[in-house]
Amino acid sequence: MEQPKRHLPNILLTGTPGVGKSTIAKQLAERTNFTWRDVSRLAEEHNCLDEYDSQYECPFLNEDKLLDVMESMMKKGGNIVDYHGSELFPERWFDGVFVIRANNTVLYDRLTARGYTGKKLEDNIQCEIFETLLEEAQSAYKPEIITELRNETEENIIDNVNTIVNWIERWKEENL
Repeated sequence: MEQPKRHLPNILLTGTPGVGKSTIAKQLAERTNFTWRDVSRLAEEHNCLDEYDSQYECPFLNEDKLLDVMESMMKKGGNIVDYHGSELFPERWFDGVFVIRANNTVLYDRLTARGYTGKKLEDNIQCEIFETLLEEAQSAYKPEIITELRNETEENIIDNVNTIVNWIERWKEENL
């Protein structure tokens, strides 16, 4: 089934918790008037959370219910989806996938400041070391729509927002 033409692109910001996805998404939404879709917040607001995972100290996501909630939101375009995973979303939803990365020392400091400890902290650092979320995005989407961005400093945040804004402008020129 052919996807109806969107007038604005949909963007996925993905990466390990703590790399700065939400910081970039917030600034990007302010610059572009796109809608910031924080998947964790959407899941909570629309009751897409199941029983609690005591090992990771968070609830399980009901992916099917979440996708049903998001389907109509994604149709017209102009969305910035902010989530640590990428493979659960249909490929047709996104025109650009930006994998945000950070140095392990920076990431460790950010996660410990958030109160991450034990297995949750260790697994998230390992996830970044082994490029797990970059590989997940690469296996779920066409390579030409994936961009990897480093995000360790305030300057990186500004540069990354500018990079994505420029990408949006190019997308509009090529698709409208």
